[in-house]
Amino acid sequence: MASVRRAAKETVSGLPRAFWWLWASTLVNRLGAFVSVFLALYLTVERGYSASYAGLVAALHGLGSVVSSIGAGVMTDRLGRRPTLLVAQVATALSVAVLGFVQSPVAIAAVAFVVGMASNASRPAVQAMMADIVAPADRVRAFALNYWAINLGFALSSVAAGFIARYSYLIGFLGEAVMTLACAILVFVKLPESRPAAVAGESPQESGVGMGTVLRDGRFMGVVGLSFLIALIFQQSSVALPVAMGANGFSTSDYGVAMAVNGVLIVAVQIPVTRFIEHRDPQRLLVLSALLAGYGFGLTAFAGSSLGLLMLTVCVWTLGEIINSPTQMGLVVRLSPVHGRGRYQGVYTLSWSAAGLIAPLSGGVVIDRFGADALWAGCAVVGTVAAAGYWLLMRQLPGAEPAAPVARGEAVEAEPSVNRPRAASGS
Repeated sequence: MASVRRAAKETVSGLPRAFWWLWASTLVNRLGAFVSVFLALYLTVERGYSASYAGLVAALHGLGSVVSSIGAGVMTDRLGRRPTLLVAQVATALSVAVLGFVQSPVAIAAVAFVVGMASNASRPAVQAMMADIVAPADRVRAFALNYWAINLGFALSSVAAGFIARYSYLIGFLGEAVMTLACAILVFVKLPESRPAAVAGESPQESGVGMGTVLRDGRFMGVVGLSFLIALIFQQSSVALPVAMGANGFSTSDYGVAMAVNGVLIVAVQIPVTRFIEHRDPQRLLVLSALLAGYGFGLTAFAGSSLGLLMLTVCVWTLGEIINSPTQMGLVVRLSPVHGRGRYQGVYTLSWSAAGLIAPLSGGVVIDRFGADALWAGCAVVGTVAAAGYWLLMRQLPGAEPAAPVARGEAVEAEPSVNRPRAASGS
């Protein structure tokens, strides 16, 4: 027990106070994420719309996320992390509340698009703020703790959403709005602006980092492309996996049990695994995570009608997820110029938003035309390609420059970037 307590203490120690307030806001936000859990049921059961319409609304929600990724990244650099978070969270609270009251199909679809935009807009700001306030040596651990909070909050909110939906869907909409507004208040009261001061008296807007800078950054855009491939694999769990399980005779409760393995495993082992990988070679970790993701889903083809074997495959790709998330987030920060972190994080977020939009469509097409086994084989191929890409892209990666740890929630001094592209104008 003493060793467990010591390990837990070492995991959470040394991080600035501002990080923990940001972590708390993430947890509160995910605890209130009711709507994403029951939106499809609300539309089909409560409102009586078709499954096709529910899919359209989900796609528009995803499209909103895609659209906001870039804009939120620019806002994060120009306006600051704190104002962007406040705008995003207040807009999310208002739009979610409105979604609970609108009734016409056009209005529901339009508001769902706005909800997707608003809810995704906070991500570049959160990630940039975390990079600002946490010392480079602690960033992988910080991103892992934040990812752990996301999954813990979502797991609990999923259970709560089921009970809430039995009594009133409107309570769920209003509950999420209240929880998101609480996050905005927490940000306003406890989190100071963390945007690094510009060098040589320049404003952050004049520091020479625009969207052109990001798009011309070949190494970083390569990471974004590989992130998109990895996201395509993981997103198959939301649509393709339940469809394939249903075709093999599994029930909806079987799918729930299988996905519970994913959430429980992340909550249980994310922190100890991160302690093991924290200071290891990110190239090898990302290669390993890509292979675990690809072949984890690939093994689904051999699970047949055995729920136990299917749960084992979930364990394999979940381990890839646990390794990939904090390692890749740390790499994104490592490749980002200090005064362009918002834009870089926005483009990185775009890779996941785009995958969330494309993966359900592509997975369904492959299953319909070639069968589920072809999709799982394709996941293995994509994972292998991503692993090779990480291996090639990260050769001779420059070392990150150390920075002194911070205390009392103050921002880390703007350390020199290991990858400072040529200046470009525009946003």
